[in-house]
Amino acid sequence: MSRPRSKPASPTTLNDFADLKKALRSAAREAAARAEAERAARAEREKAERQRAHEKAIFEQSVGAVHRLPDKNRVNTRPKPPPPVPQHRQQDEQAVLLESLSDEFDVETLLETDDSLAFRRPELGPDVLRKLRRGVWALQGQVDLHGLRSEEARLALGRFLRDAQVRGWRCVRVVHGKGLGSPGRVPVIKDKVKRWLVQSDRVLAFVQARGDEGGAGALIVLLQSSTTSPVQAQEA
Repeated sequence: MSRPRSKPASPTTLNDFADLKKALRSAAREAAARAEAERAARAEREKAERQRAHEKAIFEQSVGAVHRLPDKNRVNTRPKPPPPVPQHRQQDEQAVLLESLSDEFDVETLLETDDSLAFRRPELGPDVLRKLRRGVWALQGQVDLHGLRSEEARLALGRFLRDAQVRGWRCVRVVHGKGLGSPGRVPVIKDKVKRWLVQSDRVLAFVQARGDEGGAGALIVLLQSSTTSPVQAQEA
């Protein structure tokens, strides 16, 4: 059995050598271009480093020797972060306010009845009420309870009395509004505000405001100072 004859290889032509030379020349040009680009980049970096070194030398020569400042007597100018809000304490204070100002407190026996209802603590004389009505003490602040529900008004009043005493206010106005609603009905907030004020240890006395200060819709309240006794308040 005869074996098949293998196909003879194609002879190499001049064109093949020409293509090879072109490929080699192209590869050489690309390698030279890469090398040139690397040399240019390296030269640019070296130039930048020499420039920085030169500028540093000029700076050090003009400024002189530099020494680190000592840590003593240094002032920190960074603002301090705000203190955390004492939410639990605020909730506790809110609960105390709600418990201390009761809606069930009988206030009628403590109110003086004349042309308007007024209140003064037993250790104070009646002249305190006359002074309040005449405006002897200048108003230093007020709280407006208009449009608030009963619980909202009670909390707002309690917070206001506390803040007023912290600020050192002695005479303030509490605006509760006239709000009669239906004919013959007692104003709910107006009635409760007087109950709450009588129960507060911060309140020494109160009278109905004059017409130009709110009239039947507001009360002028004399507060206890943290450094002044009721007797001193009467003599003021």
